[in-house]
Amino acid sequence: MKYVIASDIHGSAYYCRLLKERYLQEGAQKLILLGDLLYHGARNALPREYSTLETAAILNSMKEDIVCVRGNCDSDVDTMVLEFPITAAFAILPAAGRTLILTHGHNEYTHLKKGDVLVNGHFHVPAFEERERCTYVNCGSVSIPKENSPHSYLVLEDGVLTWKDVETGEMFRKEIL
Repeated sequence: MKYVIASDIHGSAYYCRLLKERYLQEGAQKLILLGDLLYHGARNALPREYSTLETAAILNSMKEDIVCVRGNCDSDVDTMVLEFPITAAFAILPAAGRTLILTHGHNEYTHLKKGDVLVNGHFHVPAFEERERCTYVNCGSVSIPKENSPHSYLVLEDGVLTWKDVETGEMFRKEIL
């Protein structure tokens, strides 16, 4: 199965449209969203074409394909405009013989065992690191990347993680689970 994993859209209709285009081009079966969908957050500047209602409409048009966890900028009021669940603290995805723990990243997840893969967003910087307790993966940010990283999303297929630029669709990193 092929998955697109993305985080931190922060209400950017522009980048949300691009994410939808990339998702359709990828031919993935599920879009996994790791939170911070609509609100830009108090510490961030407004992202390009900031429109929470337009962003919600774009995401709602893909609601059957979306699995989502809650980010620190997601609120109860967001559930009034989004037509898919966004309140889960984490999700579990078995892939490549490993267990992927999908979270936003603002809360520490302590239920990890050796071999698990912790996948999150929140920090807005793409990453792949072997740690003592797990493999850490960050998909980066769709709309507000940090540390000069690209506007990014992640593709998971057959145990291979591929980071891509949401603006160009070009790969900039690849790792094997």
